[in-house]
Amino acid sequence: MDVLHPRCAGLDVHQKTIMACARIVSATGVSHHVQVFGTTTRDLFALADWLVSHRCTHVAMESTGVYWKPVWHVLEAVPEWELLLANAHAVKNLPGRKTDVGDAEWLAQLCECGLLRPSFVPPPVIAELRDLTRYRRALVQDRTREQQRIEKLLEDAQIKISSVLSELHGVTARAMMDALIAGQRDPRALERLGF
Repeated sequence: MDVLHPRCAGLDVHQKTIMACARIVSATGVSHHVQVFGTTTRDLFALADWLVSHRCTHVAMESTGVYWKPVWHVLEAVPEWELLLANAHAVKNLPGRKTDVGDAEWLAQLCECGLLRPSFVPPPVIAELRDLTRYRRALVQDRTREQQRIEKLLEDAQIKISSVLSELHGVTARAMMDALIAGQRDPRALERLGF
């Protein structure tokens, strides 16, 4: 296959380690330079320096869970190369013995030939907005689950507040539940809380 990027690197990213493979194609052949890095900030800067020392122009990594994000954020600040985030399903290696070194070399080889289709990585502002909206959605879902648990608990105790009020978690319903917790058992007294 044609070599499109003669100086590229593949990164096999894990939770605690990154296996890096710099693949350099020259007139004399192909050379591989492999090194393991940690995932602390200091290690990520060392990885960036290592990639610069090998004069890589393209760096490819898989989108493995959330482990790729810190690596991406450190490396995207360096203008010397183009970053490629590849979907893990799109870069499956040949069947057989799977190793971290083999995966890094495979990514580098695919990158060298231009066979990786990059995933969309939103700009930082959009990524922050996505995180915020996803967190909000999770909070709303948590609140809904808790409200449903309260309704089930009341129904199991044969307390039919939801049959009387349209909003089980409104001010009136809360006043009724507070009164029940305080020991009020008179239905008429509870009913007066709604007016």
